[in-house]
This record gives sequence, structure tokens and C-alpha cells, in this order.
Amino acid sequence: MSATKVTAGFTVLTLLLFSPAALAQVSDDVVKIGVLTDMNGPASASTGKGSVTAAQMAVDDFGGKVLGKPIRVISGDHQDKPDIGATLARRWYDTEQVDLIVDVPVSAVGLAVQNIANEKKRLLIVHSTGTADFHGKFCSPYAIQWVFDTRALATGTAREVVKRGGNTWFFLTDDYAFGHSLERDASAVITANGGKVVGSVRLPFATPDVSSFILQAQASKAKIIGIAAGPPNNTNEIKAAGEFGIFKGGQQMAGLLVLITDVHALGLPAAQGLLLTTSFYWDVDLPARDWSLRYFAKMDVMPTMWQAGVYSAVTNYLKAVAASGTDDPLKVTAKLRETPIEDFFARHGKLRDDNLMVHDLMLVQVKTPEESKYPWDYYKVLTTISGDDAFGPPDPACGMVKK
Repeated sequence: MSATKVTAGFTVLTLLLFSPAALAQVSDDVVKIGVLTDMNGPASASTGKGSVTAAQMAVDDFGGKVLGKPIRVISGDHQDKPDIGATLARRWYDTEQVDLIVDVPVSAVGLAVQNIANEKKRLLIVHSTGTADFHGKFCSPYAIQWVFDTRALATGTAREVVKRGGNTWFFLTDDYAFGHSLERDASAVITANGGKVVGSVRLPFATPDVSSFILQAQASKAKIIGIAAGPPNNTNEIKAAGEFGIFKGGQQMAGLLVLITDVHALGLPAAQGLLLTTSFYWDVDLPARDWSLRYFAKMDVMPTMWQAGVYSAVTNYLKAVAASGTDDPLKVTAKLRETPIEDFFARHGKLRDDNLMVHDLMLVQVKTPEESKYPWDYYKVLTTISGDDAFGPPDPACGMVKK
């Protein structure tokens, strides 16, 4: 055999041995993604089966394999209870070899699961955990916040409402980590823009009767009643406000977290005029519309920002696994930081050092019944808020932030 042929043979062998496929390292020869969600409780319409469907769509669109290994999606119901969420996460990481957990509605559950991810050194990407402390004082190299945080929603909604003359506020606040964080962040924005918070009241999560709290808000005479709550309290409060004549009396409501499924449940006659901030709207442009219509064909409802965010995060995670040649969580996260995140969900997205995915948000107003021209035609986009403006600088309390 000639020297040229021998050299060529070694070259081919070297390329084969050191190609990405040969160097790929996938634990247990499968990439497993667990959707930890609320299947039957208050957040089930905005997460639940829809989040599982979105994750599976992402895997199917990716081709079902990464680095030559199969991708599997499993799901579990944490029932909105931190102890159940933590127990499921521990079992998934320990015995079912789950590489990535996604979704996780209710901030208290998200923080509990974050503790397990830290302990097990496995990856967690939350979509419906909103407390800004997640990437602040509790930040972790193993936990990413993808869709929103309470500061971003407060910046978009509270700042714009104050600019429009809504300078006195009374808060209806869910009495758990997420609600507290929403009120705190919105209050800071309100006072910074010359407004005043005249009072607040805290409601138990999923309380069946909100009437006494609405009466307290009405008696405050505040121009704006801020809803620092997620489902189901937020929709119950909007309904009750109409029944008690809040709007006829000249007070307005601002939803710091309102999802398109909430608007759908309320109906436009009850929700019209409401201002809110969102990371995603299905009808904002052609890419969002095309994906959402595929989702609608499977679920018969349009996706929330959380469900669309699950698809985005799973897709970008799989791309990072492919690019880094491994499912090692820290290497995957490093690859995510290197790559701009731009898809039908995220505009001008980037993963910061504190593991917050910063991207543009939209301030929208719920249409009147007369303005809506077709099913789910619910929002008027008033303005786009840049990610840097919405999310603000990293919290110095996060030890991962470069000083």
C-alpha cells in the first residue's frame, strides 16, 4: 500500500474517531425530558396537557433523535404542591434518569424543584414559575427561567398604566411566593414613576369567594386595582369586580399576570380593555400563527405564553445538546449562552449569566367584542418592550453574576 493511501486512510479514521457523533456523550443512551405540570388544578388550562403537547411537538419536529440517541418525553402532575413536585423531581432524576425538567407552574413548586435540580446536578427550565428570586438570590447553574419573571410583567403593565394616569394602586395579591413577588416588583415600578400604592390584601391561592377582598379594594378608592395573581384568582377577581360595579364606579383593573386562556374563559365582554404584558401572542405574526395553528389542531385551544415557551426551550435545548455533543447540563447551558435565541416565541433572546432568558415582551390590550373579527382574536399589541428594559439588569444577589 502506498504512503499516500496509508495517509488518506489515517485521515479518514481520524475524522471518524473525532467527529461529533463519535465524541457524543449521552447519558443512558437516551435524552429524557420530563414535563412537570398541573394536570387537573387551577393552572391546568394554561400549562397541563398543553405543555406536554408542546414538548412532544418540539421533539417530533427535531426528528425524535439527537446525537443519534432517542428523545423521550414523560409527564407528571405535581398537584400545585411543593412536596409532591420535589418528590417527583427527585425520582425522575434518580431512578428515571430524566435529563431535563420543564414547565413547573406555581413559584413555590418551582423553587422546591430547583433545590432538587441543584442537589442532583441536573437541568431544570421553568416556564410558569415567575418569581424573580428564581434567578436572583436563589439562582443556580442548573436552573433556567425561560418565559417571564414578575419584574418584567410589572415593568410592562404598571409603568404603562401609571403613564396613562393610573397613579394610585390597591393590590389583590395571591398569598404565596409568586404573588408576593408580583406586588413587590410592581410597587417598585409604580413609585419610581411617581405613583402611590395605597394598600393591598392577600388572598389564599384558589380561594372560592373573593367578594370581601374586592370590597376592600373598592373602598380604597384607588384608581387602579392591581391583580397580583395567577389563575384562578385573577379571573375570579375580574368577574367579581364587574358584579360589584368596580368599573362603573370609575376604578380600573390591571392584570399583572393574565393569560389568553383566562381571557377566553372570561369572554371579551368581561375582559375588554384590560391591559397586560405577555411574552407571546399567537396572532402577532406569521411564524407565531403557523406554529399556533398546528398546536390548535392538536389541543383545540390557542397556546399560552407558557406552552409556547415549552416548545421554544425544548427545541433550543436539543440544538444545544447537538452542538455541544453531550447532554451534560453545564456544557449544554454554556452552549445556550453562546447562541442567540430567535424563534417564533423569542425575539432578540439571550441567556444571561444568571440563567434568565431575556427577550422582548409585548404590552397588549384586550379587544372589545366589536373589535374581534375571528375566534381567539383577543389582543391589540400596543407596544414592544425590549428584553433589557423589561427584565432589567441582573440581580446582584445572584452569585453567578459577574461583578
